[in-house]
Amino acid sequence: MNDMTELFILQNQDNLFFGKQKEWLDGRDTAALYKTPFKDEAVNQMFEISSKDYTQRIKVLTCAASDKGLPLIPEDLLPPPLPKVAKRTAEERRNMDAFEALEAQRNESAETTPTDHEEISPAPLSDEQTPIDDLTDDGDLFDREETGRSDTL
Repeated sequence: MNDMTELFILQNQDNLFFGKQKEWLDGRDTAALYKTPFKDEAVNQMFEISSKDYTQRIKVLTCAASDKGLPLIPEDLLPPPLPKVAKRTAEERRNMDAFEALEAQRNESAETTPTDHEEISPAPLSDEQTPIDDLTDDGDLFDREETGRSDTL
């Protein structure tokens, strides 16, 4: 049984650590990292990640936990710092989601609406609308009158 001061974290082939938001981080913000006190949970998470992205080579790392329950990662395991990305506010995320949904809706309607260069083919006629002479396939338009044959039996 492991000591509760021991945590399991995930690291990929680029020495980046798996985060709570399912992104790869440099590990300097330990509060944002995926961590679990249970090795089987870490192994399951590793399997899920690698099954979704087969290019990931992930290993489970054991590390000590701080007094706050955050992983203490040795400096030699940390990759070079990643560039800082400005965090979006909740309102910005909602606006981006709404914009993306609108774009998707526009793209969907553009795919179903014929453009100027597309032809719209007429709907096929039902049997009741089809002239009797068109029901024969021998090319003779007058065969009903000339031969006395009826195609409407």
